[in-house]
Amino acid sequence: MKNYAKSHVINLPNLVSLIRIFTAPALFYFAFTQQPNWFIGTLLFAVFTDVLDGFLARILHQITPLGSRLDSWGDFIIYATMAICAWVLWPDIILREKLYFMIIVLSFTLPVFISVIKFHSISSYHTWSVKLAVAITVISYVLLFTDLMAWPFRIAAVFCLYAAMEEIAITLLIQQKMVDIRTVWQALRYKKDQSLNKIPEKTEK
Repeated sequence: MKNYAKSHVINLPNLVSLIRIFTAPALFYFAFTQQPNWFIGTLLFAVFTDVLDGFLARILHQITPLGSRLDSWGDFIIYATMAICAWVLWPDIILREKLYFMIIVLSFTLPVFISVIKFHSISSYHTWSVKLAVAITVISYVLLFTDLMAWPFRIAAVFCLYAAMEEIAITLLIQQKMVDIRTVWQALRYKKDQSLNKIPEKTEK
């Protein structure tokens, strides 16, 4: 179990997450002004901050429930922005790859909506499958929209679908809002603990 910091609402990892959120307007600007190179560069910077905030939180021992939520909000905002801006910048490619594009979009929106319905909050599980799916998707996104190759994008859709199914399963299994559940097997263990009236340390209040 991780020891969550009870103070330091404003800390370095949280500020990095906020920077990621604030890159969304810049991404929209570069998309609507048809500047794909600047868009891709800014997107890669946003993805770098996604890696950096988690790294800083671990080495500085500043892992907090607020930080987990900010990270999740930042991810959702950036990946939603990626989808919208792709349609603005590369509509022909989106139409060609519309099936895989729709799978990826649904994969990052459905788990969020189901979590909001059940817990009135977006999920912050940070599963290993989501981390892998995000890495593959970002790489395939750049390859697709720079006209290098399309097939990695289709592979990414499969990984995103699995990651979404795991997140949905976790939401359905747990009875209370929780953060940092890495796998569905961990959620099953928590469900067993809850049935024995054991409250996990990561339960959010």
